Amino acid sequence: MKLATLKNGTRDGRLVVVSRDLTRCTDASFLVPTMQAALDDWKRMAPHLEALGEGLEHGSVPSERFHEHDAHSPLPRAYQWADGSAYVNHVELVRKARNAEMPQSFWTDPLMYQGGSDAFLAPRDPILMADEAYGIDMEGEVAVIVDDVPMGASADEARDAIRLVMLVNDVSLRGLIPAELGKGFGFFQSKPSSAFSPVAVTPDELGEAWDGGKVSLPLCVDLNGKPFGRAEAGLDMTFDFPTLIAHAAKTRPLSAGAIIGSGTVSNKLDGGPGKPVAEGGVGYSCIAEIRMIETIEGGKALTPFMGFGDTVRIEMKDRSGHSIFGAIEQVVEKYER
Repeated sequence: MKLATLKNGTRDGRLVVVSRDLTRCTDASFLVPTMQAALDDWKRMAPHLEALGEGLEHGSVPSERFHEHDAHSPLPRAYQWADGSAYVNHVELVRKARNAEMPQSFWTDPLMYQGGSDAFLAPRDPILMADEAYGIDMEGEVAVIVDDVPMGASADEARDAIRLVMLVNDVSLRGLIPAELGKGFGFFQSKPSSAFSPVAVTPDELGEAWDGGKVSLPLCVDLNGKPFGRAEAGLDMTFDFPTLIAHAAKTRPLSAGAIIGSGTVSNKLDGGPGKPVAEGGVGYSCIAEIRMIETIEGGKALTPFMGFGDTVRIEMKDRSGHSIFGAIEQVVEKYER
């Protein structure tokens, strides 16, 4: 089943069921008005939404054209957005960029930050920034939406609580991060609103690419229309989603609708840090990684962070080349209050 939230002038939008090929959708608001309401009553509502989806595939229910530009974030706002760092290769590289050593514990105990979840960006909304000097960077990720998770949940309990999967652009402001983390109290200004894919899907839609804990497909990241990253989301993922969810729930319960992110998808190559797509590698899901590699190899970073007018596109396709979640596509624009 594929679900989306269409913009309708309200904060939380209108819930629709989307066809598997992402071309059509059918209204679900007569069953349940919003995505959050569906998640609050998932056991009762999911079978009705699935039946609506089957009717959509067979042409037995009213439908309308699905336009990704009309989609809001699947959850335009959420009770919880916690982002992990499952790909430790990424953590290692960006810490080197800040001349910070990486403790060995990072390989056994996940990093996680609590992001702002009161105002997500729609997948085609611009990234509005007041100053290019902030060091505007994209971070291509995978995320899951969970049902209620009890405090102290095991990884198996966490796995059973995964309801939906989607993609993320976790925008980072690299120029603000070092000073902010230097205060010893975590991210805030350096992590503005994130954007999510137009569609969130139930894990069964991923077929063999989903093993219960991770998605084994490439994450396609394009920068200004050129391939920038094709990292395999199922490789080098040190901590799978059940592990991340259980980590988040160690000392608190998670409410239905909580979002847990994977962190930036990142691959090594033959034990090294990877190569650009243009050089035969799988590239990168953020600019900070290629800048670090340029620094290692040539003594200085050459690739600039995003500036006004730059566009990022994040998408994941199945093995047949069909888009699964639709695409996040955003242009960086000057913020004028």
